[in-house]
Amino acid sequence: MPDIAINAAPNNGDTGGTFSAYLAAPEATPAPGLVLAQEIFGVNTVMRTIAGQFAADGFAAICPDLFWRQEPGIQITDGSEAEWAKAFQLFQGFDVDKGVDDLKATLAAMKKRPECNGKVGAVGYCLGGSLAYLMATRSDVDCSVAYYGVSIHALLAEAKNIKKPLMVHIAENDKFVPKEAQEQIKAGLGKNPLVEIHSYPGVDHAFARVGGQSYVPEAAALADRRTQAFLDKHLGRPARKRPHQG
Repeated sequence: MPDIAINAAPNNGDTGGTFSAYLAAPEATPAPGLVLAQEIFGVNTVMRTIAGQFAADGFAAICPDLFWRQEPGIQITDGSEAEWAKAFQLFQGFDVDKGVDDLKATLAAMKKRPECNGKVGAVGYCLGGSLAYLMATRSDVDCSVAYYGVSIHALLAEAKNIKKPLMVHIAENDKFVPKEAQEQIKAGLGKNPLVEIHSYPGVDHAFARVGGQSYVPEAAALADRRTQAFLDKHLGRPARKRPHQG
């Protein structure tokens, strides 16, 4: 399915505009929706594959281009130093608050689409992991899943706003989320009955990115099974086995 257009309303001095989002629809609709929050590499092949695999399992999955204000349509792999440099440049220029607003606009658009039954969750990876956490604190999304989200420890003041279920996957050897930050996340979120935290020993950041340098199939499969059960429970879809989504 071709990319669709999402409208970003003017907000806090931002002029608004239109950005694209990749939509992968399941065979049977309407279905529960998922808003996917990208890594620092844009809506690339990895994110499109994840969307397609979620769709194959019965979800209407949409992944918006969160870097559209800097470079619309950017798609980067993680294969070279130049690509990493480009990705970090985009990450450093990224406005988190506007990014969350874009995800909320995507959420609103998804709820109105014929492919969606009105129930929508959020799933994010890396940068998107922290944004998925912020969707749990700032939006009415039905549930959220954060894979190795960066900077969540610096955003714990918002944890009091969590009203819907949140799952957090932590890589214990994450080079971008040091041990101290991991402990802060566990302390800040662990007592909330709406929050489920899973920590994976011996794995680094992006352990669930299929084909990536830090990919660990066993840990990825475990995290994905937990995510599947969590989404099935909170989005109202009967649980069934699905392929590893990366």
